[in-house]
Amino acid sequence: MTLLLDTCTFLWLVSEDRRLPLRVRRDCRDPANAVYLSALSTWEIAIKYRLGRLPLPESPESFVTSRRQRLQIEPLVFDERDAAHDVVLPAHHRDPFDRGLVSQAILRGLTIVTPDPWIARYPAPVCWL
Repeated sequence: MTLLLDTCTFLWLVSEDRRLPLRVRRDCRDPANAVYLSALSTWEIAIKYRLGRLPLPESPESFVTSRRQRLQIEPLVFDERDAAHDVVLPAHHRDPFDRGLVSQAILRGLTIVTPDPWIARYPAPVCWL
């Protein structure tokens, strides 16, 4: 399976948060699965950190990079094709970060790992429970 982590999923995975179901945790750590974190999630984390809504033990750049590498999660670039794909998405979700993840998943054949029921309304595979 090829997985794309939602921002909250990444944060819960690295902090071992109980909101992350055991099956999802196992799927994300299974070496048979390719796991990605979008540059969009890094941007979202940086914005929330700057606004004081996400406390981190270090700068977002070093936090995301070190945790991503430790868990063998690959970075995923957000490019102009991903951005332009937004125009064809239905208006189910207003969050531009989540819409970007949906575009990446659709265009690259990835499964989004998210608890967000609004993302599940798009034609991209979703994994949670």
